[in-house]
Amino acid sequence: MLLDWVTRVRIIEGIAQGLLYLHQYSRVRIIHRDLKVSNILLDKDMNPKISDFGIARICRGNELQANTGRIVGTYRYMSPEYAIQGIFSIKSDVFSFGVLLLKIAWDLWTSNRTLELIDPILEDEYSSKPMLLRYVNIALLCVQESADDRPTMNDVVSMLTNEAAALLPPKQPAFSYVRNTVTSTSSTGKTEEAR
Repeated sequence: MLLDWVTRVRIIEGIAQGLLYLHQYSRVRIIHRDLKVSNILLDKDMNPKISDFGIARICRGNELQANTGRIVGTYRYMSPEYAIQGIFSIKSDVFSFGVLLLKIAWDLWTSNRTLELIDPILEDEYSSKPMLLRYVNIALLCVQESADDRPTMNDVVSMLTNEAAALLPPKQPAFSYVRNTVTSTSSTGKTEEAR
């Protein structure tokens, strides 16, 4: 019960605020490139800290994306354009944030069974089911196949903290597309997995 609903929301919003800082408010724009569960540390008060900047990239000036010939990171959290073409951007981190929030939600979302995502420990405590649906919708927007369809972290923070903000319906996420393509390109040696 250390992770009650309020704590989970604070962790989600803290990670979003951290990414927003890296993308928009830091002296230099930083793209993490390996955002995943094991790279989120919690302090004694359960406040999240983004860690492991070993493969992070600093973008110069107003640069929003770059290309690399060596793809590193954890594939299941990678955006399609990074895993396949080596193109990374702030939207790559948005994709990873969406994966961080959900893994199996799309099937439940499309069959109107999203509430099955609620942790059984929280069922008695959790009275704001619309908030869960909102968070799932936001997460699914973050994992859209096309980077252009994904929100920025500024948009994400706004959607998380402003319940009146309208949400677009998500398109099918890129999970299966990335997994199938990465498997086939890995066998040809075109991509390289670091972790």
